[in-house]
Amino acid sequence: MTSLFEREARVIMRTYARAPVTFVAGEGSWLVDSDGNRYLDFLTGLAVTSVGHANPSVAAAVAAQMERLVHVSNLYYTEPMVELAEALVQRSGLDRVFFCNDGATANEAAIKLARRHGQKTGGPDRYRIVSLDDSFHGRTLATLAATGQPAKQATFQPLPPGFVQVPPGDIGAMEEVVDDTVAAVMVETTQGEGGVRPLEPDYLVALRRLCDERGALLVVDDVQAGMGRTGTWFSWQQLGFSPDIATTAKALANGLPIGACMAREEVASAFEPGDHATTFGGGPVVCAAALAVIDEIESRDLLANCKERSEQLMAGLADLPGVKDVRGRGLLVAAQLDGEIAGDVARRALLEGRLVVNPVRPDAIRFAPPLSVSAAEVDEALERFASTLA
Repeated sequence: MTSLFEREARVIMRTYARAPVTFVAGEGSWLVDSDGNRYLDFLTGLAVTSVGHANPSVAAAVAAQMERLVHVSNLYYTEPMVELAEALVQRSGLDRVFFCNDGATANEAAIKLARRHGQKTGGPDRYRIVSLDDSFHGRTLATLAATGQPAKQATFQPLPPGFVQVPPGDIGAMEEVVDDTVAAVMVETTQGEGGVRPLEPDYLVALRRLCDERGALLVVDDVQAGMGRTGTWFSWQQLGFSPDIATTAKALANGLPIGACMAREEVASAFEPGDHATTFGGGPVVCAAALAVIDEIESRDLLANCKERSEQLMAGLADLPGVKDVRGRGLLVAAQLDGEIAGDVARRALLEGRLVVNPVRPDAIRFAPPLSVSAAEVDEALERFASTLA
């Protein structure tokens, strides 16, 4: 009988280097493979299934909405979209929402909105976007141009013009480039794909001040860090500033594809009907799922659990031989290893320790367990990771 690996190799484009495991089921913090082995999932599909696999409340909300209404396009009103927008406005402190399909398209919308606002307030030359080295904002051409990782950009040159990167944490470097041609500065408060590197609060507050002084917008990419991942609904809410535009996606619907671009009223008003659109964004099913996610986080007090389990996980990792440093915010954490061995460590953790993590950098392992993870599961993960390192 032909294996699934062989079948996949014949029909799927070769854009992924997959691990040799086929997952067939999940529950809470656990995954089950095709041989019945159970894995402790401390990656959650790259910070996505934050209220656990096969969450009953989310599944019930999706099933009920599927039986009622699936799609009508954005030419008409639907209740779940408006309810979800109200919920995000209430929790973010921003005023308006545009729904799309994932993080890249949320960031694409943010870039377009920033440029539209820049052109309306500063003329046709105010369109440039400044981002940071080691940032990651997506794989569309525009979001790739905003991504500060040359290795990911090299294959797809020439990229759209109007994007520039500066070193993270260096406010002087930012001051040199933010002029009256810059529409916005775009940052992750914790650089996820850059190695889970938190930016200092003082730097972010100074960046907010600089944008105000120079007339540029401040965009926060909370695609990975949003929806409670760092212990508050959105990452900036514990860092002493507010953005003009923010994006979120990954954990918003616990695995269903949805993204959101949020903005202050004065900024959002730069968009007019016809400026931006999407066929599937904000559909009834994914919005119903997202509303169930929000209810789960609140009813189970998962923001508090995130903070408690974060302290437990980070302290436990810091005590392990072979871990040089631990960094992150909330349950977005990286363990810095003694050498560029993260790929081998992550593979052994998966295949031998039945622990799902990933090598976010050659010398760093990323941990992003569900916000619903228990203290016992954190202890179990630490034990399995320690055995892998040993």
